[in-house]
Amino acid sequence: MTTAESGEAADDEKRYAVVLDYLPHGRADDNRPQYKKQPLAYALGEADFRLVELTFAPDADVGIGDRVVVDPASARERVERVRDIGYGDLSNNAVSELEYAVADIVDADEERFVGFYNEAQPITLRLHQLNLLPGIGKKLRNNILDARKREPFESFEDLEERVSGLHRPKEVLVERIIEELRDDDLKYKTFVQRDR
Repeated sequence: MTTAESGEAADDEKRYAVVLDYLPHGRADDNRPQYKKQPLAYALGEADFRLVELTFAPDADVGIGDRVVVDPASARERVERVRDIGYGDLSNNAVSELEYAVADIVDADEERFVGFYNEAQPITLRLHQLNLLPGIGKKLRNNILDARKREPFESFEDLEERVSGLHRPKEVLVERIIEELRDDDLKYKTFVQRDR
């Protein structure tokens, strides 16, 4: 294996998060003196949609929308600590950035998310994974299943063209991911990591 190949393999093992909000002076509710507060950020995991609070080194240069390595710890450059949080722990700025970040993640890995439409399976005798998506009832689900039997979907555009009644398939996924992030009590989570 060449050095370049080993570098690529190591990069594949890294897990990234997108910064939703950066607080260079820490949380406002932290009562410690200013000089003891470390910069922190709220971020969203790209692979598992895990919400995390990141603590940075004092000299970190980070901004909203930046990608940072969160795992493994040995690969982190600017992040000193990662802590899992819930939707209710996010700052107002992080909440307002969340939908944009999810949409960007879905855009950047279209193949993965189109793959959901190609591979979604029944959950129970009466419930299919496709029915978890907003606006997809029995008829639309059956249209998707019939179309994918003929040929797998190649893109969101292909989905929209081939499935009658399915409009904005990417936005439907984004909406479901946001719903899974907001509601910890959802019985079925397809995209967001459940274990915290």
